[in-house]
Amino acid sequence: MSPIQTVQTDRAPAAIGPYSQAVVVDGWIYVSGQIPLDPETGDQETGAVAEQTHQVFANLKAVLEEAGGRLHTVVKTTVFLSDMGAFQEMNGVYAEYFGDHRPARSTVEAAGLPKGVDVEIDAIARVMG
Repeated sequence: MSPIQTVQTDRAPAAIGPYSQAVVVDGWIYVSGQIPLDPETGDQETGAVAEQTHQVFANLKAVLEEAGGRLHTVVKTTVFLSDMGAFQEMNGVYAEYFGDHRPARSTVEAAGLPKGVDVEIDAIARVMG
């Protein structure tokens, strides 16, 4: 087993707890949940779920790229929503980013997300070969 490498990029929000933005081990990238925070200002995207989801994907892409992956190498995501009633709105944006690529996905409603956001997404991806 290869050593675990931690991932840190200034192009995504810093971890707000005792965890890494992502870790890489044995060619796999495990990206921590990304929320809609602007990495430059630290401000939270407070618009509709669609706008929040766009910011989440900007952060997710930045971490994946730093780790040697891309959206097309994602094999699994978990989407956390504060309200499952926002599923269609989130799903429309999600489809824009993944296009024809269809990673496995779980979507759950969470009673509370960090900083009171409405959407959080984590991912598992392969390092590009």
